[in-house]
Formats: sequence, structure tokens, C-alpha cells
Amino acid sequence: MKVKLLFLQLSLIFGLGVWSLAQTLGPKQQSASVDEKSQNIINQAIAALGGQAYLNVQTVTGKGFYSDFKDGMPQVPTRFLDYIVYPNRERTEFTLSGIKTIQTNDHDTGWNFDGAVKKISDQTPAQVEEFKRSMRTTFENLLHGWWRDEGGRVTYVGRREAGLAKRNETIRLTYPSGFWIEYEFGAKDGMPAKIIYKRTRKDMDTGNQIEATEEDRLMTFVQVEGVNAPWIIDHYVNEKQTSRINYESLQYNQKIPDALFAKPANIKDIK
Repeated sequence: MKVKLLFLQLSLIFGLGVWSLAQTLGPKQQSASVDEKSQNIINQAIAALGGQAYLNVQTVTGKGFYSDFKDGMPQVPTRFLDYIVYPNRERTEFTLSGIKTIQTNDHDTGWNFDGAVKKISDQTPAQVEEFKRSMRTTFENLLHGWWRDEGGRVTYVGRREAGLAKRNETIRLTYPSGFWIEYEFGAKDGMPAKIIYKRTRKDMDTGNQIEATEEDRLMTFVQVEGVNAPWIIDHYVNEKQTSRINYESLQYNQKIPDALFAKPANIKDIK
């Protein structure tokens, strides 16, 4: 959750999971891409998130508020409505002062609507790639095993301090390109806790491209329809908070029309 407003990706806990995947992959195929310790942590996390109820979820509709942070302080919150069809379709609508902004991604394509100027535009290749990157860094990508299609490997890192008398188990997903993501889980309860990765981004003060460490911290898990999901997700860049996602409601397996993801011919056709 990650993000400038127009590139917010609200990714939660849905789709087909590693348990289902493990039934179709032989022992050699599994061991070639994930070590035994990491697989045990993954299995524990799936159980903590709802087990079969978690695995059965294929779509999610979420509502809530998104807030940018500046100098440690939240700015005016923006209401959002988010539709996800896993693993690679998402539409997020933002509303602020009565003006709607829409970002929609469908596989390798995407489009935006800017309500302030009443304009629909195709996403640039960089914007589409940003969507793909955001999906790669989610807990869903790890737990559901989608990373296997891109030749990733998962290895155990160790335990880390996570507050007073608390520890997190940490595993790392590494892609052939060298890009990696670390995932932390509560050592006792198995719940997803933190995502850490590095990326190159523009420094807002100097305008230069710099390497930054980014984190998503997941909090306040709530059970809905047997599935546990974080209702607060804080994003940090170089240990400074830059945004917060705060959910008000989540619905699973609602029918989401294909028309929501299709680029409208004109602004009158926007759903």
C-alpha cells in the first residue's frame, strides 16, 4: 500500500493459495524454490488468515480512507472504493471534495480517469510496471505462489525483534533479476506483519533518483466471513511514514462486472 495517490494498490488476502498449489507440485518442484522452514511459515500464515475460507476468496470489494503523511502528520483523507479480481485486475476509485479519480489495471494494460479535468488516459508503461511491482510485493503473491511463474526463490532469513517480548519470523523472496522482498510474520500467531523491499525512486527534495527502503506494516486484523485481514496498512519510506490505508468494510466473492475494467469510450460511459 504503497504509494502516491494515483498508484495506490490495495492488496489484501485473496485467491488460490499455496495449499492448493502444494497439491499439484511434486516434492522436488517445491524444494527447488522454497526451503522447508519457509514453507512451514507460509502454511502457518495461511491457517492464521482463515485456512479454507482464505483460499476460497477470489474477489474483494473494499471501502475506506487513504491518507498521505507529511512530516509525520496525516493530511486530508481521501475516500476510496477498491475492486480486486486476483491475481491481476484492480480498479480503485478515489473521491475528494466531490471529485473522482479512477485507476484501473487489467493484466498488461491500464487506464486512468482524472475527474478534475474530465480526462481519460492510457497508463504509461512505467505506470503499468508500477502496478505489477506493487502486486509482486504483496503477501498474496508470496502465500499464493504466483512468484513461481517468474522463477523466484524463497529462503528463510531468521527471527527479528518486533516490540516488547515479540519476535517475527522473516523469509525472503528473490527474483532472477535480483529484486527481493522480505516478509515478516508473528512468531507466535503466524500473522503477516511487515513487508520490506528496496526500489529506486525520485527524491522529492533534490529530484535525483535514489535507492529507498520501503515497508508496509499491517495492523488491526479483523475477521470477516472467516477471513482475517488487516484494516490498517501503514507505508514507510526510509523509516518515515508516507501514507495510511484504513478500511471501513470488506466484502469477499462479490460478482465484479468485467465492464468496470474496460476503458470507457468517453467520460459519459464511466461506470
